[in-house]
Amino acid sequence: MILRTLRLQSFRAHAETELTFAPKVNLLYGPNGVGKTNVLEALHYLCLTKSFTASRDTYALRKNSPYFQLEGTFDSTRRDELKVRLVYVPNEGKKIFVNGAPLDRLADIVGRLPVVVFSPEDHALTAEGPSERRRFLNNILSQAHPVYLDDLMKYRRARRQRNELLKQYKKRNAPPPDEVLAPWTEELVTLGSRVIARRLRFLGAFTDYLRQAYERVEDVTEKPSIEYDTIADFDAGATVEAIEADFREQLERTRQREQERGRTLLGPQRDELVFRLNDLEVRRYGSQGQHRTFGMALKLAQYFFLGDRLDEQPVLLLDDAFGKLDPERSAVFLELLQSDAIGQSVITATRRAPFAETVNFDRPAHCAIQIHRDATEAVTASP
Repeated sequence: MILRTLRLQSFRAHAETELTFAPKVNLLYGPNGVGKTNVLEALHYLCLTKSFTASRDTYALRKNSPYFQLEGTFDSTRRDELKVRLVYVPNEGKKIFVNGAPLDRLADIVGRLPVVVFSPEDHALTAEGPSERRRFLNNILSQAHPVYLDDLMKYRRARRQRNELLKQYKKRNAPPPDEVLAPWTEELVTLGSRVIARRLRFLGAFTDYLRQAYERVEDVTEKPSIEYDTIADFDAGATVEAIEADFREQLERTRQREQERGRTLLGPQRDELVFRLNDLEVRRYGSQGQHRTFGMALKLAQYFFLGDRLDEQPVLLLDDAFGKLDPERSAVFLELLQSDAIGQSVITATRRAPFAETVNFDRPAHCAIQIHRDATEAVTASP
């Protein structure tokens, strides 16, 4: 997939900005605070309907603006040109249009425009709590398998409804009647088991991608692996039926504790991924360099996995990804970006010079765009 043009209106620092991109390496450079990351964020919105930097859409709205609008034109190997437009209006929400036609659900765009992001926040993926790793897992599977995203969204709704019932009856100091709680418990088990089964199968295949990606960025003998900690010790071939049986049994055992606490205590919302190098748990014992390398390998593995599953190379977004890399590793990575292994990439950085030593921006395959503010505080861009 290739992003050809991107237009931002009333989005963060951008009053109105329009950019044209090259098919390989695109560098957005300029001082901090001028809106370089905003461009990547806007593209992420078009591909996945949300930001990778903020939890609320209102944060992306330019001050005193009634709405923001994003438009992108994409070339796809699987279909004709796609023109995607996203509009956000406070108190009304977001709408997405593909080639002029509105989508019934925002989720319907996920997976059609695959994207992978490297950013400074990736350190949390290997260093912080399990929610970051579940988010990473959900991001990949939602893009690769739309049915997974559908199951995950339905599971979350069922869990919210079940939690509300448990909370209500806790306040009454009484157990919920079986005929009231049982339908939501069954939904929880059915959908949650499908989510777990899909995660198991994915991780069984993804480990090979991770090992190959790690070898690309680090010339060492350490072997990366991922350990999946879920409701029970299942292997990658576990059937949905087997997971359902175990899930029901455990929910029955925790019935009393759930009633006392007023919430669901089991399910894929508590899953953990443990990243290891050989037998070393990266989160607890990894050096800063190992954290950085493992994170890079995870994102490269995500890139190649999605490319194979979707038969479409994702757009690779690198937000200040080179700031903490040594010159040797930066050069290796930039060579990879220019190779046939990687399609289009968009990089943000403060300066052009370090990249120009490795990337020939005079070639039509690559492009360097300066982002800056003019005297009226509007963001502008120039090649």
